[in-house]
Amino acid sequence: MAVVELTVNAIEDLDRLIAVLSLPTDTRDRVSRGLRVLERLPRLGPELHGRWTGLRSLLGPWRWMIIVYRYEEEDDRVIVLTVQDARSAVSPTAG
Repeated sequence: MAVVELTVNAIEDLDRLIAVLSLPTDTRDRVSRGLRVLERLPRLGPELHGRWTGLRSLLGPWRWMIIVYRYEEEDDRVIVLTVQDARSAVSPTAG
């Protein structure tokens, strides 16, 4: 099973979304539960393109929350790099 880790940047991004959007107090727990699937299926999310090439994404507890991660197969590690609002013009899924 893969180990799932969050970078400092991902934690800060999540904290910012919680504060700015007044998300529920259990948001961190919801995100954590959603990431558990990556332990068994580290390639679950679709590959991203453009400046995000080589990374994958997963929807968070809400459809607008995008979790961007990298799977390091040799170490069997999933590294969460950022958590973004998909509604933003600069999100990883923006056209």
